[in-house]
Amino acid sequence: MSDKQNIFLAVVLTIAILFGWPYISNHFFPAANQPAPRAATSDVTTPTPASSAPVDGAPQAIRPLDAALKDGPRLAIETPKLHGSINLKGARIDDMVLPQHKETIEKNSPPVRLFSPSGTKDAYFASFAWTGEGLKLPDANSLWTANGTTLTPDTPVTLHWDNETGQRFVIRLAIDKDYMLSVDQTVENRGANAVVVRPYGLLSHLGVSKTPSTWTIHTGPVGVFNGKANYDVDFKDLDKDGDQRFTTTGGWLGFTDLYWHAALIPAQASPIDAQFRAGADKRYQADMTYAPVTVAPGKSATTASRLFVGAKETKVLEAYTDQAGVALFDRAIDWGWFRWFEKPIFYLLDWLFRFIGNFGVAIICLTFIVRGLMFPIAQRQFASMAAMRVLQPKMKALQERHKDDKAKLQQEMMQLYKTEKVNPLAGCLPIFLQIPVFFALYKVLMLTIEMRHQPFVLWIKDLSAPDPLHVLNLFGLLPFTPPGFLAIGLLAIILGITMWLQFKLNPAPMDEMQKQIFAFMPWIMMFVMAPFAAGLLIYWCTSNILTIAQQWWLYRQHPVLSQPAAAK
Repeated sequence: MSDKQNIFLAVVLTIAILFGWPYISNHFFPAANQPAPRAATSDVTTPTPASSAPVDGAPQAIRPLDAALKDGPRLAIETPKLHGSINLKGARIDDMVLPQHKETIEKNSPPVRLFSPSGTKDAYFASFAWTGEGLKLPDANSLWTANGTTLTPDTPVTLHWDNETGQRFVIRLAIDKDYMLSVDQTVENRGANAVVVRPYGLLSHLGVSKTPSTWTIHTGPVGVFNGKANYDVDFKDLDKDGDQRFTTTGGWLGFTDLYWHAALIPAQASPIDAQFRAGADKRYQADMTYAPVTVAPGKSATTASRLFVGAKETKVLEAYTDQAGVALFDRAIDWGWFRWFEKPIFYLLDWLFRFIGNFGVAIICLTFIVRGLMFPIAQRQFASMAAMRVLQPKMKALQERHKDDKAKLQQEMMQLYKTEKVNPLAGCLPIFLQIPVFFALYKVLMLTIEMRHQPFVLWIKDLSAPDPLHVLNLFGLLPFTPPGFLAIGLLAIILGITMWLQFKLNPAPMDEMQKQIFAFMPWIMMFVMAPFAAGLLIYWCTSNILTIAQQWWLYRQHPVLSQPAAAK
């Protein structure tokens, strides 16, 4: 087997492992059961300093959402992208839906619900308050008074609560047209003595993310601390190791899912104590606590924070980073190491979609662009393959002559390459260049909400979901859904066939074992890629078809490639 063929085979297997491992690990190597949280009397399994944000809410019986939304008076929230309400009992932001995003592609599908009140099966909410000593503070049962009935981008609302001992607590809320709330916490001291308080904010999350983390995509606890994004904390880490604490100036922290995100954002010039915590019954909390503030008699003190609740729309997140000054807020999307390469591909794909109006056609056009850019490199690849093909008889002769002396064989082969002016690695360059392109597109199609629920044609109603047309149920004629590892769709079959045609057009390897590997590889990749997003398979199928056409054309430029090797 030649060096070029060895490298090519290694690259093909690398791609198979790279994109197949998340599927293989999830289906065949599920994570072991996580250890149960240690017994505790509250939601937190380990003790916390008295000055930190308290755990909000205690374990309770699950109740219907409708009943929970009637627990106390509410302040309505109405924006183009957010609908919901705030419970004035406890001043909890605990009811938030995204009207522009549906749960499924069905016409009657309800909107995505991100926040739900405490006590419901998907409890998820935010709260802003204070800790302190020697004064009465508002808690989860305090009833706040609002100066309005609806919070909109044009009508901010102020909440206030008096402790009857001289202090008034005020929360001024404002909201923009996207997903950001501004929260100004003020303490007015009308008493005779100074008081010391620590403002805090928290997010309470029941259960883990619906989309589990993989080695390529992080979900769960996430934050930016001291100018650096942190994806290292997972729910299982909190269960096992307890609190994860950070001291930072600015930044943000919260919980992220594949498409949805909630984050606490402190004043970017203010130092805070931040932490992620795990409690009983799979309750998790992210909180931030400011430094103590002394409020003299007759004075007031205000702390400005923000709360993001919404969809991870790339341009919206970037606007909060670039225009609103939230440090690295675009890192809520886990682009990974190839961010510098993935985001330009996203921008190009998004521009094509907005110009064409169909995301599937945009993916096909992107494939043409990528293959067009690769065309000159592919020409050089085929020229290199032609030169290597010419050398195969001489290489075979050297192998026979020095079969018992590997060192001499390598020396003679290198001399042959030098004499004939052939680079054995030149033919692999397009393959190596396409790996980051393909991986970048994989991340774009898997991560970005812009493709979620986008239709293509015919049976493909959601490019972010696997192909629903399965072979084993006769493409939907039989009333059952095949298990994940057998759910081979029509796109996966097309991918396998086009890969097989590609390999058939390549010069046949001289090694018999290599022939067998290449014969099975298209069908192995068909099974590996079947569970991935339909949009990714459309890209790969289109790329394969263009490669076949390119090979046919280039064979005409290098006829020696299509001929069997000359006899020894």
